[in-house]
Amino acid sequence: MWNFLLLLQTVDPHSSKTDVHFGVTKYTWLSSKNVFFSFKILQYYITITNVPSLHLLFFSSVFHSDKEIGQNHQGDIEIAKKMIKMAKDCGADCAKFQKSELEYKFNKRALARPYTSKQSWGKTYGEHKRHLEFSHIQYVELQNYAKEVGIFFTASGMDEMAVEFLHELDVPFFKVGSGDTNNFPYLEKTAKKGRPMVVSSGMQSMETMRRVYQTVKKHNQNFCILQCTSAYPLEAEDVNLRVIAEYQKEFPDIPIGYSGHESGVHISVAAVALGAKVIERHVTLDKSWKGSDHEASLEPPELTELVKAIRLVERSLGTGIKQMLPCEKPCHDKLGKSVVAKVAIPKGTVLSMDMLGVKVGEPKGVPPEDIFQLVGKAVTEDVEEDESITPDVVESYGKKIKC
Repeated sequence: MWNFLLLLQTVDPHSSKTDVHFGVTKYTWLSSKNVFFSFKILQYYITITNVPSLHLLFFSSVFHSDKEIGQNHQGDIEIAKKMIKMAKDCGADCAKFQKSELEYKFNKRALARPYTSKQSWGKTYGEHKRHLEFSHIQYVELQNYAKEVGIFFTASGMDEMAVEFLHELDVPFFKVGSGDTNNFPYLEKTAKKGRPMVVSSGMQSMETMRRVYQTVKKHNQNFCILQCTSAYPLEAEDVNLRVIAEYQKEFPDIPIGYSGHESGVHISVAAVALGAKVIERHVTLDKSWKGSDHEASLEPPELTELVKAIRLVERSLGTGIKQMLPCEKPCHDKLGKSVVAKVAIPKGTVLSMDMLGVKVGEPKGVPPEDIFQLVGKAVTEDVEEDESITPDVVESYGKKIKC
């Protein structure tokens, strides 16, 4: 079985929070080695293992099917609820937000600086962020609403105090944004909580990511690293999908995913084909809304297209075992070739290459790949010219015909 998590970050015009949806298509993430995640969520046990499986994060906030609302709810709890419902309707299994305790995330000067951007919700950056930040009570309300509509709920903890709150809220997993990936005290404290972690890697070097892996792994076996470039919107030449393969080599015992901020769906689908187990994208109800994330986000029709495309690729990845499949039998029966006699071959004749050819034959005979094995063997019956040489007429050839 495969478990796929699609993390999509939805952009809502009335809030600057990240709402992510946890989408698990199947509650098992299989791994060829050991189990990746095993944790309890709302009476369900989700097991995630380490195998070529895909995790689709539907712009929420979770691991498989995930939708991230981020700062796109415009600080309006009703819009946030609409986005949770939208995530559910689009097939996500979890909704993820971004939670900050502003005095712990920013210093006083950062909060006091003027913020005159067209995206601003206040005269200072602090006023802007406070407009977009939901209270603890509102988070409980959103969590309850998510339960009501049948979708998991979580959030990125943007500082240590936010992580403490989310831990008390009993979220299914923590998302570590790129801004905290090199914050090692934060990583260590978060890892020690014991909840699964999804760690983005924007703005980091491979050397830093090795330290991140070692730091988290020491305290928590259940985590995933996402390739990410922190630019909004992200240009194709800066995506660097090949890092996915490098992460797979560096960290072979954990799932690797992709967090994308590009326009459209094609690059994210390509990441899946390259082996990404988690896909995180931003989603919005309307790209024209106020907020810097909307331009790099997917509207509902695009999200639907992405989910369909990823599920199609998921089905197409297969097992990695190359063999003739049942669906190929009609073609093989019609066009598959066999070894035939170029000349009439009397009973007892020892075969040589000049007697043998390859054609589409009826009935099916010895497969072409075995033609060299026939040389030096005697036929036990007469074989007419242009007739198939079947296994039963060749001495000491016991291979069955493919079917």
